[in-house]
Amino acid sequence: MLETVINDKCGVFGILNHPRAAELTYFGLYSLQHRGHESAGIVSVDNGKMKLHRAMGEVSQVFSDKESINKLTGRIAVGHTRYSTTGASSLINIQPMMVTNRSHNLAIAHNGNLTNARELRKKLDAKGSIFQTTSDTEIILHLIANSRKKNRIERITDSLKKIKGAYSLLFLTENSIIAARDPNGFRPLALGKLRNAWVVASETCAFDIIGAKYIRDVEAGEVMEISSRGLKSYFPHKKIRQTACIFEFIYFSRPDSIIFGENVDKVRRRLGRLLAREHPVDADIVIGIPDSANTATLGYSEESGIKFELGLIRNHYVGRTFIDPEQKIRDLDVKVKFNPVKGVLKGKRVIVVDDSIVRGTTAKKLVKLIREAGAKEVHLRISSPPIISPCFFGIDMPTKKELIAHNKSVKKIEKYLGVDSLRYLSIDGMLAMPSLPATSFCSSCFSGKYPLKITKINGHNGKNKK
Repeated sequence: MLETVINDKCGVFGILNHPRAAELTYFGLYSLQHRGHESAGIVSVDNGKMKLHRAMGEVSQVFSDKESINKLTGRIAVGHTRYSTTGASSLINIQPMMVTNRSHNLAIAHNGNLTNARELRKKLDAKGSIFQTTSDTEIILHLIANSRKKNRIERITDSLKKIKGAYSLLFLTENSIIAARDPNGFRPLALGKLRNAWVVASETCAFDIIGAKYIRDVEAGEVMEISSRGLKSYFPHKKIRQTACIFEFIYFSRPDSIIFGENVDKVRRRLGRLLAREHPVDADIVIGIPDSANTATLGYSEESGIKFELGLIRNHYVGRTFIDPEQKIRDLDVKVKFNPVKGVLKGKRVIVVDDSIVRGTTAKKLVKLIREAGAKEVHLRISSPPIISPCFFGIDMPTKKELIAHNKSVKKIEKYLGVDSLRYLSIDGMLAMPSLPATSFCSSCFSGKYPLKITKINGHNGKNKK
């Protein structure tokens, strides 16, 4: 992504019935590190007692010593890696969150964003609830505590009926993991098996690292109770049209994952091929912006017959610059993140493929770098449509006025970036999936049409267009 300022909220991982539950959770979170770099945590259960370790930083930093894992004993564990979309980036908001209610312990890990969080928090506050964090995740715990239902699973499902928006949740009890997805199915959540152990994760790449087998997705609107007795599913919500986040395919998820029933690598390659069909250009080489655009670039090269080259080298030790919320630090990171390969670019007509453009500031700098390396022409091709609206469903995206495509035409963006041509993939092309209808996806950031009613949230205004 040329404009690395969009952030997914989190990654979640859980495992039940394994003697090294916490250790495998660590490796699962390590695979999900791309979904959030701000903080990480793991909670385990041993003989009914919950043990928690969490801190600010990446997974390897939070669990830098062996003792931090060794103390998390037990055969059940849930982990979380976070980027904040609702609630400040601070110690108080680190997940998993753990509470004691009615003499029982309960922990929660959340990926998503509640669109009615402000309204619910106000109501709970008026009833006497005392909040310790600024995260929307804590609201779910208060709703569970306030529920009058008899048992825990009923209290959880009762609470989920009150929240709106995007959520893929893992709850940890003394003897079970409860997984839940919102009725729209905005965020991915997969179920796997490792011999006699059950595994749940945001993406299947977390299964691969521990040798688990992907079984199926947790369905949209499903609440799944996983225990030593096996699986038990509940469907407390009215069935509605699924609107999975298309941006998971375009950018967030790892190419080796299966999400929403599709292989991410194959989807991105198809997007690149469609982009080449829609917007061909006569050029010498095709290069991609590493790493998220690599697969789409291969697709473009295969379809166009133009040679794929490594024109930019990414410094992986810098980290994903969009993770830092401070713009000044982010701008500094961009300067050291990529280096052009002059021997590849000099004197060439270059097609640059990327997955999206947000503000355009980073794209402008990279185009300048490519030109300074000697490129004769620079043609930018984007494997998604222009982003014109913010997201309210678990992606931290700028306001409308900050989105370059909301304010400028393609021609004006082309001039601003300093490219010879700029073209985007069409919405129809983006949504062309072989096994899923176009109506199965949320593409509100590209269309401005939201599948749920949006009220003013964190400075954004959204309009409901069903």
